[in-house]
Amino acid sequence: MIDVNKLLDILLYQKDDPILFNSAFFFYFFAFFLLCYLAVGRSKEGRVWVFTIFSLYFFYKACGMYVGLVILSAIVDFNLSRYIYDSESKRQQKGLLIISIILNLGLLFFFKYTDFFIGIVNDLHLGKVEPLKLLLPIGISFYTFENLSYTIDVYRREIKPVDNFMDYLFFLSFFPKLMMGPIVRAADFIPQISQPYVLDSEDIGKGMYLIIGGLFKKVVISDFINQNFVQYIFDDPSKHTGLECLLGVYGYAMIIYCDFSGYSDMALGIARWTGFKIPPNFDSPYQSSSITEFWRRWHISLSSWLRDYLYIPLGGNRKGKVRQYVNLGLTMLIGGFWHGASWNFIFWGAMHGSALAVDKVRLDWLKKRGSVVSGWAATLLKIGGILLTFHFVCFCWVFFKAATFQDSWALLHQVVYDFQPGVWLELYNGYTAVFWVMLLGFILHFLPKRTEQFTEQALSRVPVVGSVVIMVVFIWLLVQVKSSQPMMPIYLQF
Repeated sequence: MIDVNKLLDILLYQKDDPILFNSAFFFYFFAFFLLCYLAVGRSKEGRVWVFTIFSLYFFYKACGMYVGLVILSAIVDFNLSRYIYDSESKRQQKGLLIISIILNLGLLFFFKYTDFFIGIVNDLHLGKVEPLKLLLPIGISFYTFENLSYTIDVYRREIKPVDNFMDYLFFLSFFPKLMMGPIVRAADFIPQISQPYVLDSEDIGKGMYLIIGGLFKKVVISDFINQNFVQYIFDDPSKHTGLECLLGVYGYAMIIYCDFSGYSDMALGIARWTGFKIPPNFDSPYQSSSITEFWRRWHISLSSWLRDYLYIPLGGNRKGKVRQYVNLGLTMLIGGFWHGASWNFIFWGAMHGSALAVDKVRLDWLKKRGSVVSGWAATLLKIGGILLTFHFVCFCWVFFKAATFQDSWALLHQVVYDFQPGVWLELYNGYTAVFWVMLLGFILHFLPKRTEQFTEQALSRVPVVGSVVIMVVFIWLLVQVKSSQPMMPIYLQF
């Protein structure tokens, strides 16, 4: 006998149990989705409708009735983009674009930053306003930027507006990229909608590698390190030695990479299995030998979005060196604020913006000098650059992760003034598994690209039935590894 109430609890939105890629419910959802999607695989309209319906339901399971915001955003920008393109008046085009920017950013600011500014008003004693305590709609930061890039590209005449509303709603609601991106451009995605759905061995191998790798990063590495070590350190850094705090920062560097890139990899893998190719969002960022290179490898879709729609419109490098450095700083400052409504995020963005400006000065100096270092000297410089960049990024992660500035400085104080290296053996004995998982994460991160290519090629030779068996066995093993319910992704906790 089916328990209707229990079934409704599973199918309806639960605030404390949103759908996640690494939850058991998602695997059933995805399996049922694939069956329906394959059933209509030969029909473009069928694929669009099935994918859109499942995506909107995914949104509903993730954030309840806020799914209406996605539909509303799609309606507004679908029509505004057409008005912009059809208008022959440059002034009218610009006015419609401004309306689109105000509506999109206004929606984002209302849900994400209202309480932040209310807090500022209260702190400055300019009034006493009760915080609204709004629930942040999941994915709003991502689909807001996708809407903006679409209308701006139409305004620039770089793309033509979509004729079919369902195509645009499909693009905007595409569930694999909902939670943690990547930020997909309409110009890259929408032309693929009309292409025939063909799944070859390369798609199967690449998709399986990305999905399995993403799940491994999220469940085995990120969740395990966070649950068993890092969360204790950041809850109250003053209670831990400097060595514990430093290892906690290294652990968080691996957590945020595995959490964010793991979700992105799963999104890319799912998209690949459904006939869509999305550009990679991470490229082994901790292998970077400079902060400039780091931002070419970390959250690539956000970096390129900020470059094309903020840095370049601000003037980029076209208005002199000083203005270029200012533009870099402003771009990263806004990028930090985009991540969350907190002074910690703003400070994090400011530090990265300053570092990018300094690195630009260094690169300009090297270019003028004209000398080229080679051999062992070049290798040592590269290794030194990697170590320096990684530790600067880790220093910035302290402010990104800590709940307050006070907690950030408390952790740094422990590292500088209360390091206590003598507790290493006791610490190792207490967290042996955690440290080995951390080491495994860094080893996998620094593996050469050919290892990834070899694995993908091996998986592409596996028959479809074998692929299904591998996925089922892998998921079963993950279930055995997990000792608790799936945690919210790092970026959804802000």
